[in-house]
Amino acid sequence: MVRRVSIFGATGSIGQNTLDLIARAPDEYSVVALTGARNIDQLAADAIRFGAEIAVTCHDELLGDLRTALAGTGIEAAAGAEALVEAADRPADWIMSAIVGAAGLAPGFRALRQGTTLALANKESLVTAGPLLMAEAARHGARILPVDSEHSAVFQALVGEDMAAVERIVITASGGAFRDWPLEDLPNATLAEASCHPNWAMGQRITIDSASMFNKSLELIETREYFGIDPARIEVLVHPESLIHALVGFRDGALMAHVGPPDMRHAIGYALHWPDRRHLPVERLDLAAIGQLTFRAPDEARWPALRLAREVMQTGGLAGAVFNAAKERALDAFIAGEIGFTRMAEVVEATLNGLSGELAASGGGFDLEAVADMDHLARERAGAEARLRAA
Repeated sequence: MVRRVSIFGATGSIGQNTLDLIARAPDEYSVVALTGARNIDQLAADAIRFGAEIAVTCHDELLGDLRTALAGTGIEAAAGAEALVEAADRPADWIMSAIVGAAGLAPGFRALRQGTTLALANKESLVTAGPLLMAEAARHGARILPVDSEHSAVFQALVGEDMAAVERIVITASGGAFRDWPLEDLPNATLAEASCHPNWAMGQRITIDSASMFNKSLELIETREYFGIDPARIEVLVHPESLIHALVGFRDGALMAHVGPPDMRHAIGYALHWPDRRHLPVERLDLAAIGQLTFRAPDEARWPALRLAREVMQTGGLAGAVFNAAKERALDAFIAGEIGFTRMAEVVEATLNGLSGELAASGGGFDLEAVADMDHLARERAGAEARLRAA
């Protein structure tokens, strides 16, 4: 049976790897919707290659360019946030949510109404609105499969296991570009240096988030939201080789580890073919050649984002929305050369502290409108904090 698939964030690294897998079995899939941002040439080329029904750019001003690129193909072109949500309404059996940032929440949330399978690579959805997302999936009988390599690893380690027997979950981190830098050198780290990951081939934003450990901080919160485990039982372990992606510890003392190459096609392919395991074009590890695997505890002086994430989990409610929005705005400022590398964590912490009153007043319950409002408020506050720390 041919499966109808949509890919939100098709021009990014996750989207391109997903298309790579689909291209290897073209008779098994029919592409419904592809979405992207500013890479119109790539978006149009992929839409034509895979015969998509519709291609959507999130930028309204690029609609003309997209229409020109798709002229004569019969493929519909659309643009803007509302078009993304409308594309998520198109019937599909499997939907990849790989839009980077809070912008991925609305289309992913809408896609769940189909009662379909949502492959979730957009960690911000769980960070900002985890309880809402999981409740919506349950309401419509939809399935959410994790695509982050760490959470896919945990998911796989739990197959056939009782969650009540889980004592702890350990997610690993490579440590990013600056794991071995002297602490005193971090404030002077350049954009180019932060944009180069030692193990993974990823987009610029997530690569910088890896260097600052903000990516792992989001994944801490994501682990709590997806697996429902107490934050005190979630650990982070620095593992420079990036071969063990996560471990699950059980009450009998056993640790179940997921080992694999640093290739996102494994997690994507697992979600694409679940519950089956299919052949994937990834490296087969030679453990004898690798020789050894190393681990060390994370240094929160080097990566204050980890401490902030635990404070966010303790606060709960809309704190995740503030954390993510402030992180995104601080990252924008670093990429633009407005603030230094270590200033990003300062901006996020100051934003959380500055909005503590609003978070307390919001209470524990919230809806998508409240998430959007808090996201807007946090971006404004983080922008002001970034200006105070301008380089």
